[in-house]
Amino acid sequence: MEILRRPRRLRATKAIRDLVHETDLHVSDLIYPVFVVEGEHIKEEIPSMPGIFHYSLDTFQEHLKEIAASGVKSVIFFGVPDHKDEVGSGAYDDEGIVQRALRLTKSLYPELICIADICLCEYTSHGHCGLVKDGCVLNDPTLELLSKAALSCARAGADIVAPSDMMDGRIGHMRRTLDGAGFENTLIMAYSIKYASAFYGPFREAADSAPAFGDRRSYQMDWRNKKEAIVEAALDVEEGADILMVKPALAYLDMVKTISDRFDLPLCTYSVSGEYSMMKAAALNGWINEKSVVMESMTAMKRAGAKMIITYYALDIARWLIEEA
Repeated sequence: MEILRRPRRLRATKAIRDLVHETDLHVSDLIYPVFVVEGEHIKEEIPSMPGIFHYSLDTFQEHLKEIAASGVKSVIFFGVPDHKDEVGSGAYDDEGIVQRALRLTKSLYPELICIADICLCEYTSHGHCGLVKDGCVLNDPTLELLSKAALSCARAGADIVAPSDMMDGRIGHMRRTLDGAGFENTLIMAYSIKYASAFYGPFREAADSAPAFGDRRSYQMDWRNKKEAIVEAALDVEEGADILMVKPALAYLDMVKTISDRFDLPLCTYSVSGEYSMMKAAALNGWINEKSVVMESMTAMKRAGAKMIITYYALDIARWLIEEA
């Protein structure tokens, strides 16, 4: 029998595969997460995330040189304050650790896109993402504080604010607050689909943000649900979000595809701490080829529809892309 169609012809050599390939990963797609802390001369590796560090501002200034030289153009900031209280006041303190990191970054590298994660969990004594009363996380009273945090970070130089709290209505409240204060050009990257995932474990150590009681399942999404994610994304679009997000990434590529196909806004996905730590641990044990697995995973996220990827591997990927060029 004569075979008329031979797809293997398009895979015959690397040059042909490169000629016809469909999906590219660029350094401009990458967003690098950093953890900034109070104090001086601090560069401490996070035990559950080998290769990722806590930085005080003086050591972070040195790290900024590496970030800028890598070609990575976007950084998302997470703060670990010395002081925590029931209302998360460090999140909206103009002299907070993230606000100072934003001002430092913009003074030295104004071309870097600075993204401020907006949440209360790192700053509250109880570790929840909103105000708490009688063991319940309060939605509406929390919105005012989240908007105050977003405005404080915008004033400090954030190009993008990224609310990760999952309170209902926070995008609209934040948009009105920013616009009313003259920051109508500050973008909002909404953590639209943020599942209550077990993949966040290492991050909670890194950000010292584990809840002191209960869990976050009453406000983060049930990972068994898909239609609910479409509702969440649609609400954020209506309320004025500029960028949508699906978090985590690898276990939720179906949702990356669904949201990318259904909505026209740019889509980000967050390759979270658990994904990083699993790949890093396997690589350190010699069980996988780290570069190959990471690049395959990131390309899968792009293929599913993500325009941008938050990843702790950003600097490594940037180096690998240069090596392959």
